[in-house]
Amino acid sequence: MVKGHDAQPPDEAGPGVPAGPGGVGEPDEPGESGTPGGSRTSGDSRTPGDSRTPAEPSERVSGDEPLLAARVHRPSDLLRLLVGVLAIALVLAIAAFAHGTTSGLEQDINKGTTGAPDVFVKIAGLVSSIAVLLVPVAFAIERLIKRDGLRIADGVLAAVLAHGMTLATDLWVARAAPGTIQDALTQPAAGGGLTDPVHGYLAPVIAYMTAVGMARRPRWRVVLWFVLLLDAFTMLVAGYTTAFSIILTVLIGWTVAYGTLYAVGSPNVRPTGQTLLAGLRRVGFRPVTALRAEGLPDTVEQGDRGRRYIVTLEDGPPLDVTVVDREQQAHGFFYRVWRRLTLRAITTRRSIVSLRQALEQEALLAYAAIAAGANAPKLIATSELGPDAVMLVYEHLGGRTLDSLEDKEVTDELVRSAWRQVEALQSRRIAHRRLVGDAILVDRSGKVILTDLRGGEIAAGDLVLRMDIAQLLTTLGLRIGAQRAVAAAVEVLGPDAIADCLPLLQPIALSRSTRAELRRLARERSKREREAVLEASEAAKRARAESGAAAGQVAGADAKADRKAVRAEKQADKRAEKRALDSALDEAREEDLLAQIRRQVLLIRPQAPVEPVRLERIKPRTLISLIAGAVAAYFLLSQIARTPLSAIAEANWGWVAAAVLFSALSYVAAAMSLLGFVPERVPFGRTVVAQLAGSFVKIVAPAAVGGVALNTRFLQRSGVRPGLAVASVGASQLFGLGAHILLLLAFGYLTGTEKSQSFTPSRTVIAGLLTVAVLVLVVTAIPFMRKFVSTRLRSLFAGVVPRMLDVLQRPLKLATGIGGMLLLTGVFVLCLDASIRAFGQGQAETLSFATVAVVFLAGNAIGSAAPTPGGVGAVEGALTLGLVTVGNLPLEVATPAVLLYRLLTLWLPVLPGWLCFNWLTKKGAL
Repeated sequence: MVKGHDAQPPDEAGPGVPAGPGGVGEPDEPGESGTPGGSRTSGDSRTPGDSRTPAEPSERVSGDEPLLAARVHRPSDLLRLLVGVLAIALVLAIAAFAHGTTSGLEQDINKGTTGAPDVFVKIAGLVSSIAVLLVPVAFAIERLIKRDGLRIADGVLAAVLAHGMTLATDLWVARAAPGTIQDALTQPAAGGGLTDPVHGYLAPVIAYMTAVGMARRPRWRVVLWFVLLLDAFTMLVAGYTTAFSIILTVLIGWTVAYGTLYAVGSPNVRPTGQTLLAGLRRVGFRPVTALRAEGLPDTVEQGDRGRRYIVTLEDGPPLDVTVVDREQQAHGFFYRVWRRLTLRAITTRRSIVSLRQALEQEALLAYAAIAAGANAPKLIATSELGPDAVMLVYEHLGGRTLDSLEDKEVTDELVRSAWRQVEALQSRRIAHRRLVGDAILVDRSGKVILTDLRGGEIAAGDLVLRMDIAQLLTTLGLRIGAQRAVAAAVEVLGPDAIADCLPLLQPIALSRSTRAELRRLARERSKREREAVLEASEAAKRARAESGAAAGQVAGADAKADRKAVRAEKQADKRAEKRALDSALDEAREEDLLAQIRRQVLLIRPQAPVEPVRLERIKPRTLISLIAGAVAAYFLLSQIARTPLSAIAEANWGWVAAAVLFSALSYVAAAMSLLGFVPERVPFGRTVVAQLAGSFVKIVAPAAVGGVALNTRFLQRSGVRPGLAVASVGASQLFGLGAHILLLLAFGYLTGTEKSQSFTPSRTVIAGLLTVAVLVLVVTAIPFMRKFVSTRLRSLFAGVVPRMLDVLQRPLKLATGIGGMLLLTGVFVLCLDASIRAFGQGQAETLSFATVAVVFLAGNAIGSAAPTPGGVGAVEGALTLGLVTVGNLPLEVATPAVLLYRLLTLWLPVLPGWLCFNWLTKKGAL
């Protein structure tokens, strides 16, 4: 462990704090601190002229550590905010769709409260109305006396925001909410009208009491909740509100409070070095200094490992102390929840454990590891540091981590020693769960020690033990290579144990830091491969230019040279260039580390299983698709429910047939738009089939992603080199984007001039242009955003410009691509227009082609940006809204027309697209 200083002079330390046990500043109540933010340092407590002698322990305590942040954004506050939002949505959904339940509940409450005496109700209402305001004020005075004004400021801010939220909710319920929600949240008022859906003073009080932390103080909590419940009861009995209104009021106040706390941050009450030294004295040590040990920066994976200190004592060797508090324990909470959701339960650990459980688990693992014969830090003491932190005291090790060693220092003997420690753990079925470089310590004598046992398991299953082996193989392979790592592992554990871990040798089974390192190495390999191909391409071009110059000299000397021979020579040069590029790519291609480890193990055990074990319960892409699909299905079904059956029965089937024809022509146009940017020869018929297969891919992936991936794969399988295939698809997408924008502006201009004598563009087009201009200015003015956009565009369209230059040399190809894009847009617009005319019954005659084109182009842009497969939900809503607002079509006509259009262009082609996808896969074209 390396000592680190981030020191400050003692006279620059934070202000003094009230002295607790041991002379150390401690909070007077749970969750409080004398200096909000906890930025005190454990500096020398003596001041000039202090008469106390150095013999007193408090006089000899000093130490330096980095300043702690004044405020922290707690993941627990964000989690409560999300829970509150979901609860509010659930209450509104019940109020909207369970009208019978809400009305029955109100009737039951009214029957139960009719017998309440009026005098009691009036007195209780008066007392509660006064007390509900006096109690928060009294608490604020008490906090101000104790100089804790920041909490009061947080509470006031939360109360103001909650009041604004109640006003917005009242306005929404009164003017825009469905009638069922209004009935569930309001009652007829005595003087006419309706009662308030949300109480304008109750929600702010709840937000205030939550933000200032009154719920953590038992006496104040009992008093305030009694007052709030009494106030809610009297209003309910008096008929001023409903049960759902009270529930919604409480949820709004609670949610706004935690949203405010997460946004502005909560005062940092993490224990400082002074608190640590006081805790050490309480368990019998006599500390002198506490130096914060250098470590890795706080990350999701490192955050729950605690803060480490090297403590020197008045007598005896130094100590290694780890402090764990709730803030560090919550670090990376959402990442762990995501892992637990997507991975099988056998591979994940609990996401939420208490500090007591974390303390007991680490102590148990420390004792178990030493009992198993492994070299592990010896735990000599544990203690709580108040209600929100614990400490673990170890004997000082004083070594260096594997990551900090030079490559020449990582010898084969050291590697074998690391494997022997893992063998000792696994002999007692102890899993480490985090065998990365900074968890392997090497002391001055060269002995390997395993640290960071907190995340481990005892009585671990075979799968988890094999994951440890796979992790250590990868960790050592990153330092010394796959061959040496596998050889040392086989020598210690045997070939069978190493062969059994091959199915676990997959990125998802490794630690997050290891996965990040593997991704970095993969990017470097890809960069080297691209550079090798570019160098080979430049060399081939130079050679071809030289041979062309020599051929030109020969042709000039002999005017009767055979032109066919010259063309044949050029074709031969191109084939030679292709072979040279393929050869350069093969030479530059490198195996990734995991593939190298598998190959080394298979040399020893050729029959070893290599099929990866399925560790994921559900893939992230599948989960996102399911959620997006459910939302899209809701919008689609709601649109279908609003479509009258009479409109479908009276459809003009001639226009329906025309829409079917235009939908079929779109696949021919899509093939033309792709092949126009591919100089190589690719079969046109098979390309049309690939575009039809793309209709199936759009259902399982976002519209802007699935088509690009399928076309790139198809071109590669058709003989186009990977880099050129990506460039061709990128050129097609780039040109299509430009054409889309130009067509949208052109048709928008025509739409604005249709009803006027002058050629004045519509206000919508002008507003759109101004919006785009403002966005461009914002992006170019902010360095961070400018760098982000330029980096993404460079990576997306890398190689597109050279590809466009190749296409420009073939005018016929370029004309095919441009014509295909224009034809694709045209047939889609015609398909939408025919769908409108199928249900318009004369109303579509007033709708121009330019208006339909504007609606289609805008809806298609929204669908491409939507994360749902095929843009489901977003496209339907945009097209329907556009036809109603821009085209002035009735909703009864626009809805079935859009549904017919989407049925012909998205849903009906799914089955033939699936058949084409399988056929191309069997033919090796995908």
